[in-house]
Amino acid sequence: MYELRDMVKQRVAGRRHQELALLFQSFGFKHGVPLDSDYVFDVRCLPNPYWDTSLRQFVGTDQPVIDFLEKEPLSRKMVEDLTQFLENWLPSFADSNRSYMTISIGCTGGQHRSVYICDQLGRYFSGKYSNVQVRHTELPHLQSRES
Repeated sequence: MYELRDMVKQRVAGRRHQELALLFQSFGFKHGVPLDSDYVFDVRCLPNPYWDTSLRQFVGTDQPVIDFLEKEPLSRKMVEDLTQFLENWLPSFADSNRSYMTISIGCTGGQHRSVYICDQLGRYFSGKYSNVQVRHTELPHLQSRES
């Protein structure tokens, strides 16, 4: 059955495998885990910019928060580890006929750490996949965007 499907795709569309579409979405655990998630990663273990009162007014897309998180070794390690994990496993999902994956990254309020990590992953994977979107569920003023 799978061989027949691949053969039809090859003859009709000129390709054997459909490219995987990726959605990276940030969220706040205090608002609940998004139900459409294929993977959920918790980044509440990272240093929280919220506790620096000079950073509370900013979100994870603002340079002061980016600078705060980029100087933290744990933040860099989290991005590296998640990137490597997804690099290793996304091809297997594509090979098993998945057409999209939703990767949700959560922190407490969905304002700082998860937003930063989603943006980093979105930027990285947009260089490898043609359909990558980033959505920040707790920041409605930042509508979802394609990377």
